[in-house]
Amino acid sequence: MRSAEFWKSREGEVDCFLCPNRCHILDRKRGRCLGRGNRGGEMTLFNYGCVVAANLDPVEKKPLYHFHPGKSILSVGTFGCNLACRFCQNCDISQQEVPGQILTPKDLAESATKSPDNIGVAFTYNEPGIWYEFIMDCAPLLLELNKKVVLVTNGYLEEKPWENLCSVTQAMNIDLKAFQDDFYKKICHGSLAPILKNIETAWRAGVHVELTNLVVTGLNEDPADFERLVDWVAGLSPDIPLHLSRYFPKFKESAPPTDASILENFRRIAKEKLNYVFVGNLTSSEGQNTICPGCGSVLIERQGYQTFARIAGPRCSCGRAIPIMGLES
Repeated sequence: MRSAEFWKSREGEVDCFLCPNRCHILDRKRGRCLGRGNRGGEMTLFNYGCVVAANLDPVEKKPLYHFHPGKSILSVGTFGCNLACRFCQNCDISQQEVPGQILTPKDLAESATKSPDNIGVAFTYNEPGIWYEFIMDCAPLLLELNKKVVLVTNGYLEEKPWENLCSVTQAMNIDLKAFQDDFYKKICHGSLAPILKNIETAWRAGVHVELTNLVVTGLNEDPADFERLVDWVAGLSPDIPLHLSRYFPKFKESAPPTDASILENFRRIAKEKLNYVFVGNLTSSEGQNTICPGCGSVLIERQGYQTFARIAGPRCSCGRAIPIMGLES
């Protein structure tokens, strides 16, 4: 069995240093993420190679709108998560152990070659950070095959494992759930600061970064808080795509779905300082398209997960550089 990283033994008990939860785990118990646990004083990876969901998805479904648009990506996930958001949209696999198919890194790499349109593997559905060792073992094999490594993540990891993942990852969609630490503490049982630091680390490391803000009815609808979030993202780069996603009742949250007017208002707020703002889980053609911030031309039209590119390279016809990976001429 693959040995775990980022832990220490302490008289039959183990301390985990993979994420900021820093779980202290008694013998025969699991960490909060469920994927790591103590077996006889040794950290054991209960999720290594355990694939509970696998699909060939449009890359736009991650969502990634500026990374090889129109292509497909093999998307896989395991069980567990190191946060416990009470509105979790994937709670069926993130908040409980789920049986799955055991794959080796070689198995997954071979699966990634079966579709000629597949650009790589997205580790998604649950939190990929807790699948750290498996991803680090898969990544070299995928890169040798010229396949991309993508993470759809909450960004809640300690500095060193996060840096290691950044070194083998080409694109990330990172959740930025709110801009208040109290929200992360009370609603998600985590904290904000490590996530902000990791977003910046990924962006400065050259990883293609897109962000998702799931707007939850009654929880993170405050425009002032959202403006602070937008200001922070714009300070990093106004070209980082921001996806505003509509919430639906799930897990422990029963409030009605996000009102469309709130999403549209948030989009207007974000567009004042960010160049690429999208609205997801809501029928809104304007909120799905990539529009040139220079001349206003529609560069990529989207209808659901179908894409219609009107740009063949990294520049609009007006001369404006457009940071979309996979469109280089």
